[in-house]
Order: sequence, then C-alpha cells, then structure tokens
Amino acid sequence: MSPNPGLKVLGKVHGRLVHGRRIAVLGERIAALLRPGWRLLDVGCGDGKLDAILRSRASGLDVSGVEVQPRADCKIPCTAYDGTHLPFPENFFDACLFVDVLHHTTDPLTVIQDACRVSREFVIIKDHVSENAFDHATLRFMDWVGNRPHGVVLPYNYLSSAGWNDLFNKAGLAQVSVESELPIYPAPFSMLFGRKLHFISLLRKQK
Repeated sequence: MSPNPGLKVLGKVHGRLVHGRRIAVLGERIAALLRPGWRLLDVGCGDGKLDAILRSRASGLDVSGVEVQPRADCKIPCTAYDGTHLPFPENFFDACLFVDVLHHTTDPLTVIQDACRVSREFVIIKDHVSENAFDHATLRFMDWVGNRPHGVVLPYNYLSSAGWNDLFNKAGLAQVSVESELPIYPAPFSMLFGRKLHFISLLRKQK
C-alpha cells in the first residue's frame, strides 16, 4: 500500500533538507576508510547515490549492492537479496558496507555473520547508538520521518554502545576505528538529532 499524501509530502521535505547533506557527509567519511581498487558490497544500497559518491572519491573502487527490493533507478549494479543470505561466495569482496541498515533487522548478528562470510577482511557499519529512553525516542522519530514515507519496515532495533560491542565480538569482528562526530544535520537541528547518535565503525575480521 502506497503512503498517504501527507507522508509523501513529508518524505519530499525530508529529502530536500537532509538527504543530500547526509550522503555528502557519509560519502566523505566512508571514502576515507576505503583502499584503492577495493571490491565493495553495499548491503541495503537503496538508490545507490552514496555509492556513486564513494566511487568518485576512491580510486578504482568496484562497488555493487544488494537490496530486498532493488530500485530501477539505482546508481550501481544491484542484486536482489532475501535479507539474510548474500548471494555470493566466500571472500568475494574486500569489504561489506551497511549504512543505517542493521537497526531495520530483527537479527543483526546473522546478517553481519553472512557479511563476514563474503568479505575477505573488513566490514564497515554506519548506524545509531541508543543509550537511554530519550535517545530511543529521538531515533524513532528520525526513522519514522525518513523511512515511513517510503514504506520501509521499522522495528526500531537500536543498540547501546555495549550492545554493539557485544554484537561485534559475537560476529568475530575487531573494531579498527570509530567516528561519532558526524555533521549530518545542519544547526540547530544537530543539537537534537546529532549528539553522537550516529557512528561509523571500520571492523576487521579476526583470524
């Protein structure tokens, strides 16, 4: 069922105010983590606009994506995906990327473990941190505004810092770096929607 007219308008407003700035900031920060000539898989790539930025910034980057519902206008090659098992052999990619995907799943460990299977060395995760009820409420609102107009499933499965660290350990990943100062929102909105609710982690598979 398509969103009602009010939600469509909300989605357009959000796109104008936030989406462009968001992918520009994330494109800059994530590109800095990539190595020349990498083969990268973006799990839940959406429209692929972020990946187009990454490709323009990272020399020789070969990036493709998977989506549960691939978009016809995706900017990169995109393969249909069942949400659990990635349709690629072991160590097929140098790294897998998740951008605001894992909090939409009910079993993030299984998803990450399969990313580790198809990744030769690295996993990069951009997601949210919820340490208290106010964080959770703020993230729910952000998720609803940004995703409900597009019919995205919203389980609001946010983790604390301790929860993320436990998840990484169970998946056999060691954190190489983490960044939590991400200027995704302009002032004054950053005072509410920023405040270290977002992070980017570069993680390496433990041998």
